[in-house]
This record gives sequence, C-alpha cells and structure tokens, in this order.
Amino acid sequence: MKTKHVVLSFLLSITSVATFATEVIDGAALYKQNCAACHGQNREGAAGPNLADKEWAKVKPERDALMQFIAKGSLAAGMPAWQGILDKEKITAITEFLLNPDVKKVDPKNEPDAANTSASILPADPYPELKKLRLPVGFSISVYSDQVESARAMAVAPSGVVFVASRTTGKVFAVVDSNKDYVVDKVVTVVEGLDSPIGIAYLNGSLYISERFRVVRIDKIETSYMKKPAWKVVKDDFPTEKWHGEKIIKAGPDGKLYIPIGAPCNVCDKEDEPFAKIYRMNPDGSNFEIYAKGIRNSVGFAWEPTTKELWFTDNGRDLMGDNTPSCELNRAPKAGMHFGFPYCHSGIILDPEFGKDKSCDDYTAPVAKLGPHVAPLGLAFYEGSQFPAQYKNQLFVAEHGSWNRTQKIGYRVELLTLANNQVVTDTPFVDGFLQGEEVLGRPVDVTFLQDGSMLISDDYRGRLYRVTYSAPKK
Repeated sequence: MKTKHVVLSFLLSITSVATFATEVIDGAALYKQNCAACHGQNREGAAGPNLADKEWAKVKPERDALMQFIAKGSLAAGMPAWQGILDKEKITAITEFLLNPDVKKVDPKNEPDAANTSASILPADPYPELKKLRLPVGFSISVYSDQVESARAMAVAPSGVVFVASRTTGKVFAVVDSNKDYVVDKVVTVVEGLDSPIGIAYLNGSLYISERFRVVRIDKIETSYMKKPAWKVVKDDFPTEKWHGEKIIKAGPDGKLYIPIGAPCNVCDKEDEPFAKIYRMNPDGSNFEIYAKGIRNSVGFAWEPTTKELWFTDNGRDLMGDNTPSCELNRAPKAGMHFGFPYCHSGIILDPEFGKDKSCDDYTAPVAKLGPHVAPLGLAFYEGSQFPAQYKNQLFVAEHGSWNRTQKIGYRVELLTLANNQVVTDTPFVDGFLQGEEVLGRPVDVTFLQDGSMLISDDYRGRLYRVTYSAPKK
C-alpha cells in the first residue's frame, strides 16, 4: 500500500506540474487588450505616458511597486484601479511583460511536434476565428487585408483605393485592388513619420490627414500615392494636450472639413477654452469655427444621406462605475447646439462635480444611448445597393469595446434602424469579436466599397474585414 501511495503521489505531482506548465497567461496580449488604448500598442505612449523605457514618472519599474500601482490605480494620474477587473495572475502577467517585454511567452500546447512539422498538418483556413462571428442571415465576412497595422479611419477614393490611417505606426496605407475583383493586390505605405494619425478624409482629389496637433494634405492622391508624396500643412495650431488629442477628420456635404478637439481629461470644465467641441473649416484651413459644444471625445462623424444632418458618436466619462454613464449617439442638424459635457451625461445624469446647479433639460439629449463604456467610434449610413432594401440609409456604428469594465462589452458593429430621424431599434450586425473575455478584434471604422459591400477596420489585429450579402437559397 505504501508503494501505491508513493506512486499515486508522484503521478499527481506530475499531473499538477504538467497542468501548470500549459496554463500560460500572455501578458503581452493582456496589455494589448487592456492598456494599449492609453499607453500605445508598442508602449510608446498615447493619452497615458510612455512605458517603453524605464524612466517612469508615477511608479518605479520594480515588480511589487508596479503590481500595486496597476491594482490600485491613481486618481490623480488618471490611472484606473484594475484589481476589480483583472485577477492577480493577470496583473502579474502584465507586470512581467512591462518589465521584460522582449521575453517570449511560449504555450507548450502550441509548440510544434518535431515529428509533425510537415506542411500537410498546417490549417487550411488562415482565419478560423471568423467562424465565431455572428451576422444576419445572408451576410458573410472575410479578411480583405491583414497588412494594415493599427488600422483606424478609412477613406475610399473614386478609383476604389482604400486609404487607411494607422495610429501607432504613424503611417497612412493605400490598400489597392488593381483589377476591381475585390481582392487586395498590394498594400502601400503612402506616408510615414506622422503623429498618431487616426483621421483621414478624401475631398476634391486630395487626402486630408489629422494628426494629434495638425492637419496635413496630399494633393492628387490617386496618382501620387505610390511615389512617397510630400504633404502640405493645412492647419497646425491645435492645442498640445495629449489626452484626447488624437483627432478624426471628415468631409461634410457642405464641402467643409469637420474635426473635433476632445476634452483634455476624463472630466473637466473647459467651456471657455477650445476643448470639448466639434469644429469645421474650409479645405485650406480658413474660417475655422465652432459647430457644436459639450462633446467629451467624438471619434466618428456621418451625415444622413437625405437630410444631410450631422450624426456623431461620443465616448462617455470614466470612473462613475461599470454601468454609468452610457456612451452616446448624437444628431446636430444645425450649428451651435450643446450636448451637455461636462455637466450632464447621457442626457439624464448630472455630473457629481460639474453638474451642480445645472439641469440636463438645458442641453441636447442623445438620440441613442449605446451602452456604458462600449467606446463607439466610426459610423456610416448605408447608401449602396448590395444589401437588402431595408438597410438603405440605416446607420452602422463600430463599437471598439470597453477597457475598464469588470465585464467587457462592445466589440461589435451595431445596426441602428431609423425612422423620422429617430432610432427605432439597436441590434448587433457583426457580433462576436468578444468571446467571453477573449478579444478577437476591435472594430474602429465602417465604410463601403463601390459594390456596396462593407469594410470594417480593426486596430487590434491590423485588418480590414469585408462584409458581403448574398440572398439565401430557397
């Protein structure tokens, strides 16, 4: 019996070690899912400070100190507490990654067997995760390109070339389908060395790119994109604050360019300063004027095709809990409207600090509350003919997904059905980029190709997805 006991204990010990060995927590992946939005995909800094070096202002680059800082956060530094969102093992994994980013974590379950490395065992499907995505009947999704790192805003030129702004690389890409068969032939780097370009717009043959502190223009873009074209500065006197300093840019039906200046904070009162507003200007940068106020951080504009009215997303403030407030979809049919920030959130919630002696009735309420911390970004109305008729002039919104909720939400493209300029229904269109707590992708922007198919940019995987429709066979 003693021998059996020893053998059993030995076997249990082996099993325990083997199980532990295969349970690898990928700190780099966790960082990308939870931290990159503020600190950059490569730790280069964005709204939050640079973590790529070891000269950190708020915490020493030491294991215990860093773990405690991540767990407890710092209200003064704008750093949320992660201890109620991530467990100790995940915080440890992120800490180890930040301290040793070049150490590769290997999962033994994914190590190739030396005896089975022939090409015959390679999976035939390069994108098996797409099978987990859910779309309405008749719709399908494919990868249009996987060569657009940190893909953000898109602009489709009349030639069909798709220009894509790349936030962390500082580049703009041209995604080229030369023979119009809707298969990408090449991806070209048009320009590089830009500061966090997340916005892009095509207008009058020129490509406008919005950096953190300026707007630049490349003329005759469709004939020059292969030639490393030079850019011209359109406007370079924007505020220098980094928090919400990244900007989108869109061309309106009035021939003007629209661009936001976000609040330089989670929540603060900058009503008498340039922040928390949407502006418009002439293509040459002149006549720069306020169009709308009270907007925390808008990362998406679209104009309704029949009324030509501006619709835009706005990301709600943080640090009021998992479920408060909701992010917003707003409509601005005329200039001069105020949408409540920082005094009123979601049209109904007075801010605990800045809402004193205020009333939400004094501000324009959102046309739709999209959900708490879903991070709605790009949006677009459908004007094509490939989708069924009921989709005509309806609105699609890319939800980048939450980063600071106990349970993540968003991570999808939402369909908003409209009637008489009011949202009637709000339903998922492309869902499943979030599987439990596993992130498969983070939608950023939505646009459409000339055949009416949809493109979705994903800065998490560096992809453009294409959604097409074929009527189901009866």
